[in-house]
Parts: sequence; C-alpha cells; structure tokens
Amino acid sequence: MTVDFIKEALKQVLYPGFSRDIVSFGLVKDIKINNGIVTVQIVVQTADAKVPEQIFQSCHAVLDPMPEVEHAKIEIDVQEPPAQAGSGGQMGKNNIPGVKKVIAVASGKGGVGKSTVSANLAVSLAKQGYKVGLCDCDLYGPSVAHMFGSQEKPMATEQNEIIPIEAHGVKLMSMGFLLEDNSPVIVRGPLATQYTQQFLKNVLWEDLDYLILDLPPGTGDIQLTIVQTISLTGAIIVTTPQEVALIDARKAVAMFSKVNVPLLGLIENMAWFECDHGTRYPIFGEGGGQREAEKLKIPLLGQIPLNTSTREHADNGTPVCLLSTEENSASAAFSKASIALTEVIAHLEKTP
Repeated sequence: MTVDFIKEALKQVLYPGFSRDIVSFGLVKDIKINNGIVTVQIVVQTADAKVPEQIFQSCHAVLDPMPEVEHAKIEIDVQEPPAQAGSGGQMGKNNIPGVKKVIAVASGKGGVGKSTVSANLAVSLAKQGYKVGLCDCDLYGPSVAHMFGSQEKPMATEQNEIIPIEAHGVKLMSMGFLLEDNSPVIVRGPLATQYTQQFLKNVLWEDLDYLILDLPPGTGDIQLTIVQTISLTGAIIVTTPQEVALIDARKAVAMFSKVNVPLLGLIENMAWFECDHGTRYPIFGEGGGQREAEKLKIPLLGQIPLNTSTREHADNGTPVCLLSTEENSASAAFSKASIALTEVIAHLEKTP
C-alpha cells in the first residue's frame, strides 16, 4: 500500500455536483500511511456544509472496505470561497470591476444551442438599452467570434488588460478571437483554468449592466473555476424538450445548487420546428421544459423555436434577434426571454 495507491483509489470520489474527482481538482493535499492507518488531508473552499460532509462519507466508502486499510482518517479543512463566490442572497455582488451582474448560461450536455441562446440573450439585452458583455468560456469549442461575424484580434492596454471586441452592441471575448481558423485548442486542466480566470479578470469589461458567461457543456473544472473566481448573480439552464437532454440539465442544476448559485430560470431551446408558413412541429417532444421548470420551481424564461433563419443568421455572424420581433418568431422569443430574465433578477434583488 503506497500513497499513489491511495490517491488512485480516491479518484473514485467526485466533487459533489461535478463530474471530476477530488484528486484532479487538487483538493487532496496530503496522504500519510502508518501501520495500516491512512490519513488523508483535504482542503475544500465552499460555503455549503453538505459538500465536505458528502466528500467525507464518499472517502470512507472508498477506503474502509479496502483490506490494506486498517483505519482511515479523513481530515477536511473547510475554507471560505474567494470573494464569497457564488453565495446566495448577494445579488449583483461580484469582483469584476465595472460589471453589475454576471449571468452564467449552462447546460449539462452539448448540442442544445447554449451558445446561440447566450449570443441572442446578450444582443436582446443590448437592444433594451443595457450595456452588455459576452464571455465565451468554452475554450475547446469557441463559437462566439463566428456568431458575431468578427475576425478582429483583441488589443491590450499598457496595464496588460485585454480590450474586448465589440460587435452588434455587445463587448465580446472568446478564444476564437485568439486563434487562426481551424486551429485546435490543446490545453490541460490547469491551463484551461488560467485562461478562464484571465477572461474574467484581465479583460477591460468596463461599465457593464450584464456580463453573460457562455459556459462549456458539462460540470467540470472550468465551471468550478468560475464559481470560485467570481460571485455569480445567477445561472440560466438551457435544454431541449426531450428527456435525454433534461437528464443532463438536472446535473447542471445540481452543480449550481451545490455551490449556492441562484437559478434564474430555464430556457427551452428548439422547442419546436417552425416552417416558413408558421406551422409548428414538436420534433423533440412537447412541454419538457415547462414540466422541468415546474418540478425545479424555477421560471421558464422562454421557449425558443427552431427555424431556418436562426441558423442562417448564426452562420452569417448576425444573431437572429437583430431582426425585428414582428418579422421573426425566434427574435420575439429571445426578446421575451431577456425581459423575463431582467424581471426575475429585479424580483430577487428586492427579496430580503
């Protein structure tokens, strides 16, 4: 029995609500072995008492049955997360200079149109007169640069702050602005964490009402980095109506609940296919988003139709919500969703 043997076993212990284990997250700080007694020292930054309790129980569940382990001692040092990150009840409080509210747009899986939703929510908010930024946190599949039709390269100030790109009334930052076309992003976890922190804290966002974070799919290290780096106003969950998407959406809900980030609502994307004549076809089923929102007791912010113009405008770098709400149903749906979002946040800010 060696330290590496115990560390390998502890990779079975996942951080509550996330898909990564406590070893890869770097929470296991020390392992000592003495005559069959294994002592594991863990450091956790959280305001949720259930998180260390669950980690404690999971560690024992892994180590106690092992015949080589006579006794397991799990010592957990619980620390306050940086800047009270993600703490509920502190709406609008964050540590990004000049940014009033930070909204995470997330999903438990890919392919639900989360980036399309993020881009159009950002532009819809800008159309309402708000000052808006959009940060593409999906380092491995950045799409915001293409969706906004910009090939500019970001500049930097003398203080090495990145100046975001501006398009369609929105300030933008994405790995897509830093790469040549077709260049892959090959970075490991620690470097991905570093890039994410730079996008959040080293960009000159300056005087924003809303900063939208387009998160990568899943519940991995980038998501944990975000909730530990800044205090989120809240999160929006994007799903499609069918059960296979809702299953993964629930994982994203559980993740934000574990780290005390308020859920602002759910958006059902591709709620139905709408042909040029206005006929609706529920390709992915009907009512899944509404039922899930009711089950979770969060608002259904909007149901976004799937139509040809949404795809065409995304490919052309002009988000569909730039069209008038009278001439395009998707634009109208995004406009309603953005208004519903501002109303939910205003209500939460007034709630003691």
